[in-house]
Amino acid sequence: MPTIGVAVAIPEPWATELQDYRTAVGDLTATMIPTHITLVPPTELSDDELRAVEGHLQEVADDFAGFAVHLRGTGTFRPVSPVVFVTLVEGISQCEQLASAVRRGPLDVPLDFPYHPHVTVAHHLDDDRLDRAFRELADFECEFAVGDFHLYVHDEALGWQPTSEFTLTEPDPPATRR
Repeated sequence: MPTIGVAVAIPEPWATELQDYRTAVGDLTATMIPTHITLVPPTELSDDELRAVEGHLQEVADDFAGFAVHLRGTGTFRPVSPVVFVTLVEGISQCEQLASAVRRGPLDVPLDFPYHPHVTVAHHLDDDRLDRAFRELADFECEFAVGDFHLYVHDEALGWQPTSEFTLTEPDPPATRR
């Protein structure tokens, strides 16, 4: 049974910058995980379910407009979970709405934790290295437009591989003020 995930990919150059940082701080799983904002965590599906999921994801993308994301600073889930992340300061509600829409139908799966959009930069490390990541990336900042999301399938040798891209609709133009 394949294990899938659904996520918004962080674009270059920030994807490589954050992945390289994650590796440098000692999080060796980073080489197998593209830099992303999770919409659906790792979930096992049958091949038949996978086909239904792809159709569902296309329907969601067709009904959801692109949006802006602004990443700035760090946060942590400690002591609940040993994770340090880069925070979203813009795009939070859109990620929450997109994740909610994606996690319906064939992807109506229970979550271990309440959904909180973020970009992981250190995971399952000792406290000193988590503290270091929290401190060293406190000034990190970038902005980008989200125009799509991806279905990823886990491969034991290669890690998480994007297998399908789902393009969001064009955002509405800003209202004109008179």
